[in-house]
Amino acid sequence: MAAVRSSGASSAPAAHEAAVRAVQLTKRFGSKIAVEDVTFTVPQGAVFGLVGPNGAGKTTTFSMLAGYLRPSAGRVEILGFPPTAVDSLRSRVGVLPQDALLPAQDTVGEFLVHMARLQDLPGDKAVSSARERLDDVAGRDWWDQRCGSLSHGMAKRVALAQAFLGEPDVVLLDEPTAGLDPRVAYEVRQLVKAKKGHAAIVISSHNLQELEEICDFAAILDHGKIVTQGSMAELTAANSEVRVQLTPGARRGTNPGEVPISRLRDLPHVITADLHDDGPELVVTFERKDADAETIIGKVLAVLLQNEVRISGVTKGRGLEQRLIDLA
Repeated sequence: MAAVRSSGASSAPAAHEAAVRAVQLTKRFGSKIAVEDVTFTVPQGAVFGLVGPNGAGKTTTFSMLAGYLRPSAGRVEILGFPPTAVDSLRSRVGVLPQDALLPAQDTVGEFLVHMARLQDLPGDKAVSSARERLDDVAGRDWWDQRCGSLSHGMAKRVALAQAFLGEPDVVLLDEPTAGLDPRVAYEVRQLVKAKKGHAAIVISSHNLQELEEICDFAAILDHGKIVTQGSMAELTAANSEVRVQLTPGARRGTNPGEVPISRLRDLPHVITADLHDDGPELVVTFERKDADAETIIGKVLAVLLQNEVRISGVTKGRGLEQRLIDLA
């Protein structure tokens, strides 16, 4: 599960802001192009999501970031180094592959301490770090249990613990909550959130709600190319759009219980206000440079409540899932 496999230059890079950088990254398997011209940057301390359907190129991109695959063209930089620069990146990068296999005969404690020692942690610190990370994934009681006896969910959590050994600067996670029950998946999300600002984390996942909750930025891939990328707020329009779910049967008008579209459109900073029949749903867009979503929500709800419109829910933006549907 080490992030790198062969040695490379060990001289320190120039000062940089990006923790992870992919530049025109391309991977071919014979005549098949799995990833083509992928470029993105992950700032230090940020959580970045790789999003897309099966076959979009997420796992191939992830494998090149981790150093498991070499690009056919383009380059990857991790903390200013290529991912093959073992000596420079040792202890600074942690990786969770999608289907990590643990050594069946090792106890959990032996495995984690061994991985910590490979990250150049001294003996006592290796043990303490292993125990701390195991506590993070609610596995304190597994220390003496053999890895081969763990359930799928338990093994996944042990593999996740090893990715965070030694407080790495960059952590790469491929489907970190796949196969976990909802409670443990929630705890894993809390762990990732707690690392924000301390480590740059790249997550490849099919769980769009999860990515929307924890990621600062994301890139949406399809057929090996980036379709769009940006901050999560930009991708979901959370900083420029408000959606209000109304009671079925709502319609435009000025009578009590009806949606006063003209009044909503006259609100300061509002660009458009439209009532969609399928929901029904009121969609209000606004000038994000002059107002935030919370301000617009307050003004919109005040108008609706004054007109006795029945409301069942409010959201900022359209959600990552809807964004993917819109791009299909």
